[in-house]
Amino acid sequence: MGKLNGKTLFITGGSRGIGLAIAKRAAADGANVTIAAKTTQPHPKLEGTIYTAAEEIEAAGGRALPLAVDIRDEARVEEAVGKTVETFGGIDILINNASAISLTPTLQTEMKRYDLMHQINTRGTFLVSKTCISHLKKAENPHVLNLAPPLNMDPKWFANHVAYTMAKYGMSMCVLGMAEEFKKDGIAFNALWPRTAIATAAVKNLLGGDAAVRGSRKPEIMADAAYIILTRSSRDFTGNFCIDDEVLASEGITDLEKYAVDPSATLLPDFFVEPL
Repeated sequence: MGKLNGKTLFITGGSRGIGLAIAKRAAADGANVTIAAKTTQPHPKLEGTIYTAAEEIEAAGGRALPLAVDIRDEARVEEAVGKTVETFGGIDILINNASAISLTPTLQTEMKRYDLMHQINTRGTFLVSKTCISHLKKAENPHVLNLAPPLNMDPKWFANHVAYTMAKYGMSMCVLGMAEEFKKDGIAFNALWPRTAIATAAVKNLLGGDAAVRGSRKPEIMADAAYIILTRSSRDFTGNFCIDDEVLASEGITDLEKYAVDPSATLLPDFFVEPL
């Protein structure tokens, strides 16, 4: 029986990509998973909906609750959290995965894009965390995991897309502050970020198409790293900014070839971290 058997995960934006990979890894243990995301209808550039995600989660061995949620909507978030608790009896783990990206310099960043990134990335993460905390306090080993980068203040990470960097670092600052604030309650707050590009719709659509995907790793590397974090003691492992390959290495996993989309391609480093 897996370590996450019977645990309940609330995952934002988990209808595809990294969020779905984390959900399926937990489902393999027999976990319950709420997918709280916006996609209810197929999209030509974005594969998967909350309903197809739920089917994959249940096929992997878990129980799924697909909920149409815009995390900018406080009432809808509260309703989704309440429905999760009603369905599964509580919440053990929150994955703040939902994110918006626009890699534009200042003069090319429309304010509606700026607002979208800050409302989803920073405000959404804060809101969903705030809403789940009273339930996490009742859990045996409660974890919050934000898919957010380490707080690297090198100006090069701000110069070309300051609005996006600010929005992602808002998620990171939630980890920094909430880990300390809720340490006494035993709730872990950690961040996880990839060393390389990950083969997701965002990479394909925004960062270079199929060529960028070939230079990426599969979302499963993030799922396996997340699993390691989420099965550690929440009282002993909190306030950390984790990189996927470093988490795996801490468990003796150093051969990462199986995660490569194309083992012959040169891996593309992700933002905010230095390549090895």
